[in-house]
Amino acid sequence: MMPRMAPRSVTVVGPDAAAAARGRQVLRIGVTGLARAGKTAFLSSAAANLLAPRTGLPVLSRRLAGRLVRVAIAPAGAESMPRFDFRRHLATLAADPPRWPARTEAVSLLALDLDIARPGLARALPPRRLRLEFLDYPGEWLLDLPLLGQDFRQWSEAALARLQTLAPLPARAFLDFLRALPARAGADEPLAETGHGLYRALLNRLREEGGLAMLQPGRFLMPAPGPEPPWMAFFPLQGGGGGLFRLLAARYDAYRRAVARDLVSPGFGRLDRLVVLADVLSALHAGPAAFADMADALGSIAEALRWRRSRTLRLPQLGTLRLPAWLGPGGIGRVAFAATKADHVAERQRASLAALMRAMTLLPDAAGEARAAVFAIAAVRCAEDFVWTLDGGNVAAVRGRVLGDERLTRSYPGEVPDRLPGAAFWAQPFLALPQFEPMRLPDGGAAGVPQIGLDALIGFLLDDVL
Repeated sequence: MMPRMAPRSVTVVGPDAAAAARGRQVLRIGVTGLARAGKTAFLSSAAANLLAPRTGLPVLSRRLAGRLVRVAIAPAGAESMPRFDFRRHLATLAADPPRWPARTEAVSLLALDLDIARPGLARALPPRRLRLEFLDYPGEWLLDLPLLGQDFRQWSEAALARLQTLAPLPARAFLDFLRALPARAGADEPLAETGHGLYRALLNRLREEGGLAMLQPGRFLMPAPGPEPPWMAFFPLQGGGGGLFRLLAARYDAYRRAVARDLVSPGFGRLDRLVVLADVLSALHAGPAAFADMADALGSIAEALRWRRSRTLRLPQLGTLRLPAWLGPGGIGRVAFAATKADHVAERQRASLAALMRAMTLLPDAAGEARAAVFAIAAVRCAEDFVWTLDGGNVAAVRGRVLGDERLTRSYPGEVPDRLPGAAFWAQPFLALPQFEPMRLPDGGAAGVPQIGLDALIGFLLDDVL
């Protein structure tokens, strides 16, 4: 479990120093997600709705009861981390016709300054000054956390078993390359480069064409900034005893050391809250293999984030790693797992979607002091509920405008299970989600962005500081 933790407000180093000097309490919220989960839409909507809380976030507005005095985008100052381009993304959503913003391909920070009046008799005191820092954290990097507990042999066996089970045809070229290698191949650099190239191209293909999510190493798909070091050139290999195996194992260990360094870096070593997004509905459409793959990815992330009694972790071949604060006791105070695109199913199915996310992350029904919760959200709403007469009966469906088409299109993809689906569910296909365009924004986004569930999620993350 993850214990509650108050956001830091006194001595801060790194990117928070300027904010702390101005007396602001800093709360850093990591926002991550699996491929195509909607991180850019989430961050754009969160900022727009916090800037217009009375219209954009009704749940939060009721919680604050008029105490929110001021919200503004925080100045970048002398910070080195790139800023999330909120205004450009909001302009894309507010265009005519509205468009979806391009997905982010790099780490960025969105910072908002809030002034909140104190409740009750304390209202006469100066308002609380809070800075919310939303860190766009690559989901691919989060999937590297399980590697810290696996040596090269263990990881190779698991990775190759997944390929042979889930994707034997797409993986044929890479698997044929492995079969052609000598039993005790030497430490040959061209062989290492060739195998790495084949494996990396396969991971990209499985993400883009196969809809798979449990793809490791994550930095093969989302490299860290800067030039790529030579030790990145490795791939899974079974066996052992040959020079090539030892070379790849050494590079794998160098990769894990880099992952561990990233976890304690000023940018990523301090998170107070975390949001994990996943497009569960599209995984249902992709079929049982893709759905099981997403469930594995979410389960691995949830397991890696669970509270540990010790701040240290014994790693195979690497010795002892001191965990970053957010992975040890007193780390992340609250975690929100959110199934996105909830507006693509009718309101009565959204509770089932949240329950399915709970089953995939193996969270208990009552999170207690762990302060982990699940949500079904649409950060940027693109469809409305609609009763559709289908095959002589009424069906709770949705409708919206498909990209490039002014006409309203009806959609009913199927029933969302409230638990991990069995064979009976897969006997009936779950239909693909239409590519709806975003709803028109009132006042060009100045009055907020239409959403479902986002205000409840933000309220959960901020409840103890409000």
